Amino acid sequence: MTLRHRFIQFGFIAVIAVGIVGNSIGEPTEKTYARATFAGGCFWCMQPPFARLDGVIATAAGYTGGHTNNPTYEKVSRGNTGHTESVQIVYDPRKVSYEKLLDIFWHNIDPTTIDRQFCDAGSEYRTAIFFHDAEQEHLAKTSKQAIEATKTFPEPIVTEITPASTFYPAEEHHQDYSDKNPVRYQVYRYMCKRDARLAELWGSDAPPAH
Repeated sequence: MTLRHRFIQFGFIAVIAVGIVGNSIGEPTEKTYARATFAGGCFWCMQPPFARLDGVIATAAGYTGGHTNNPTYEKVSRGNTGHTESVQIVYDPRKVSYEKLLDIFWHNIDPTTIDRQFCDAGSEYRTAIFFHDAEQEHLAKTSKQAIEATKTFPEPIVTEITPASTFYPAEEHHQDYSDKNPVRYQVYRYMCKRDARLAELWGSDAPPAH
């Protein structure tokens, strides 16, 4: 049982039963907008770094990369859907580049752990870049190679780079969780030692605590 599951079990989080249909960020409304999808462990922690970025139009926490249709948090948490917690971003490439999104992604994860991020373990917490076209695939692989060439980690980078598939937005109470429940979010983040590990990995490039 992960730390977050304990929070839920013991009532630290109010669970609201909602469907996912209304949570979708949908197709970009402007032809000039683009989409990016990343998995970096807990989606509570991965949504804020992108949501506050100039040029980002919308973000959504959700599930992708698996084989089960219409997954729920409970189903994904069992670890047998193939899905991983993820965040999807609609952005304006004229204001923010995909390379910038990749840089933010890498510096908010531990890319050296398999099926785990910080205190959360299981395939649903694996890290991945889900590319939407050939250019994104090329840029993702180039960014990974650049990190491998410049950073000396004790273990190899194991983050997947794989084609994007259907993205299922998570339940409403998981969306923008850090804004809705800032105290609980910070307690969870601190107890998971997320920022301490990021500082250990990335040094002065580590992101500020959110």
